[in-house]
Amino acid sequence: MTDIVVLGSTNMDLVAYVEKAPQRGETVTGREFRTIPGGKGANQAIAAAHAGGIVSMIGAVGNDSFGARLRSTLEHSGVNTDHLRTVESPSGTAHIVVDDEGGNAIVVVPGANGTVDHLAPGDEGLIASADALLLQLEIPLAAVVAGAEAARAHGVRTILTPAPARPLPPELLAVVDLLVPNEHEATALTGRTDPREAAAALLESVPEVVVTLGAAGSLYLARGAEPVEVPAPRVTAVDSTGAGDTFVGALAVARGEDLPMREALAWAAAAAALSVQRPGASASMPYRSEIDKQYAS
Repeated sequence: MTDIVVLGSTNMDLVAYVEKAPQRGETVTGREFRTIPGGKGANQAIAAAHAGGIVSMIGAVGNDSFGARLRSTLEHSGVNTDHLRTVESPSGTAHIVVDDEGGNAIVVVPGANGTVDHLAPGDEGLIASADALLLQLEIPLAAVVAGAEAARAHGVRTILTPAPARPLPPELLAVVDLLVPNEHEATALTGRTDPREAAAALLESVPEVVVTLGAAGSLYLARGAEPVEVPAPRVTAVDSTGAGDTFVGALAVARGEDLPMREALAWAAAAAALSVQRPGASASMPYRSEIDKQYAS
């Protein structure tokens, strides 16, 4: 089994479901509201655990009801939370509007995640014991860099999801093994609108890149290798929130089990396809048996 550490955010997702998302200055009536544990870090941790990984989470929650629920959700999903700090700041929240086409718009309020600006005692040892470290950008960049540097020092594979998109410092890119942006993030990082051109530009900084393309699948480029394009299963999306995190969590497990990249991408795409057919982020993430069945179909 693949041993994975996730250093990242935990948020409570406050989700409103509407026919059509409001424009600026507009009020619309929603049909449903849910509170769903999320955050890109927690989502990737849960996705990897459901997919069969042995997963530990490094991050922070607030000393409030959201924090207690976030911790409980991770633990019930099989994620080790010994390194998930409890702080006096409110837990992070994500305010999400989901329309009838499955699209979403999100406002993130970091809360306790903003306190994760360094590695706490024991965090580096936990990272050193892993096969892979998953990182995102919903916690302070200083902690992301510190985590990646610790992983590199101990020979641990680092996978970075550059979301929300922002300029990435050279010292971080120098210690990232695999970068997994979506097509919009790839454009933001490179200024290139064509995914293949954007991925090629990113290869100047990192050895491997996977650009996720939503319903169109994914594109993989590595230095000195032929590009690999893998389509996504055709499904009807209900809610795309967390689909990218599901993909990354499943991909980390597949690569940790030495599945060839084309097969790993297809298996991760099967996981993401299942997730978009269900509402919510962490609540939508499929288990390994479901992914295997979808992959085989």
